[in-house]
Amino acid sequence: MWWNVENLFDTLDDPETNDEEFTPSGRKRWTEKKLLLKYMRLSHIIKVVRLKTGTYPDILAFAEVENRKVFNKLLSFLPDNAYKTAYHASDDPRGIDIALAYDSTSLTLRHAVSRSIRLKGKNTRDITLYDFVAGGSPFSLMVNHWPSRALDRAWSEPQRLLAARSARSIVDSLWSTANPADIIVIGDFNDDPHDTSIRSIMNATTDKTAFLKSPGNKLFNCWGLTGEKGSCFFMGKWLKFDQVMVSAGLFDTKGLSITDSAFSCFSIPHMRTGKKHRPYATYRGPKFLGGYSDHFPLLFKARVR
Repeated sequence: MWWNVENLFDTLDDPETNDEEFTPSGRKRWTEKKLLLKYMRLSHIIKVVRLKTGTYPDILAFAEVENRKVFNKLLSFLPDNAYKTAYHASDDPRGIDIALAYDSTSLTLRHAVSRSIRLKGKNTRDITLYDFVAGGSPFSLMVNHWPSRALDRAWSEPQRLLAARSARSIVDSLWSTANPADIIVIGDFNDDPHDTSIRSIMNATTDKTAFLKSPGNKLFNCWGLTGEKGSCFFMGKWLKFDQVMVSAGLFDTKGLSITDSAFSCFSIPHMRTGKKHRPYATYRGPKFLGGYSDHFPLLFKARVR
């Protein structure tokens, strides 16, 4: 399960990050009561996924989490879970990270390594690669949260292109040691599947037929498995910023494999609002709405052969 959970902050002012707006006296008037509602909202959806699928997701990867403490607190709202936390703190100016938890009864974490994306004038979230084993089969999971489109796309796009080159170099490195490798690339890329960073640099396609005919070193973008509109809604437009991309190794008969129903953008009626059924966010600007997140989560299922 991948989810940009929209600013899961504690209520304390961290002097080393720009988190002042998420304090009781800050612009968002962020209180313990609002944080508790956020925990209840997010954990409820994870429980709904468990109800629908029979188990909690084996992996939770959540963007926009302030620290390990709030992430572990969120996990405490999930009864009878067997999650272990693999948390990596980045040098993002706001202090937000990608938090990851995995089911220790079904997965073994062998190794984790992170790469910093050094941008001009500021830092951003690191790219982290996790090497797991499931049922004796190894696979690599890369998590991403690329620079946002704040201010202007023309200004911010070069930053995402830098992130894409770093991510692509990691994929190429994995291929050089094991081909075909089982590689899953997930994240909030702040670009759509047709944008240059994804289509050209990551070399990812939503055309499954063409991919299977000649995969080469391409990645398959799982939005090609669904006709859903997108995971987030901004300026009157649905966007597919949250994505899952996989290597050709997930289409062979060894290790991990996927089916046509492997990918979905998950929501229930309570998570949708307005005529467009957009994500029911926690905030819209400074206004507290009390919703779940401004993104829908993605679910991805792979079987172990």
